[in-house]
Amino acid sequence: MSGSSAAKKRYDWDDYRSWPEGQRWEIVGGEVFAMSPAPQPRHQMIAGEIFAALRDHLSESPCKAIMAPVDVRLSQEDIVQPDLLVVCYPDQIKRTHIEGPPTLVVEILSESTALYDRTLKLRLYAVSGVKEVWLVTPYPWLVEVLLLDGETYRLAGTYTKTDTLKSPSFPGLAMELSKVFDFPLEPGEEIQMVREGHPPHARRTSSSAQVS
Repeated sequence: MSGSSAAKKRYDWDDYRSWPEGQRWEIVGGEVFAMSPAPQPRHQMIAGEIFAALRDHLSESPCKAIMAPVDVRLSQEDIVQPDLLVVCYPDQIKRTHIEGPPTLVVEILSESTALYDRTLKLRLYAVSGVKEVWLVTPYPWLVEVLLLDGETYRLAGTYTKTDTLKSPSFPGLAMELSKVFDFPLEPGEEIQMVREGHPPHARRTSSSAQVS
């Protein structure tokens, strides 16, 4: 078989900056990914509560909490838009974008983005040096706190709606997740959670057994 297929086009920051505004794209390893349309209301409610908690905690710190949409250039061929981020070095904040890895990235997962966020994007954050990542599942309520450990992330904590989130990178931060996950569920959406209980035919202890 003669001939060869044309090389696949790779895109970079210069291409990205030339595209029309109004559409959300990310570039990972030179490949383009179209972001989902407008987020759901609960996504925005979660983002707003997390942003407010981070902003208040960092009010006397050089670190700044920033909400999407904002471009983060991790390399010439890696441009992303995290849902929220914290930058602790003022020189990273450019007029048009954030330059280099944030200290903290927060991704609020959806059915359409969860696999992408957990694999391709998480690997990119690790190799780029993002120190801490939060993966937020709106329901069932869950926040996974991941801390960079060498070339990958280790799980530093898991938190649900009744917990107070603690961050390894920001000592003193105590985020009440009951406020973050304060949104109504739709009829039929609630799932049956595993709860503490007693087996139906539990053997009685010696203290409760009858003496013959």
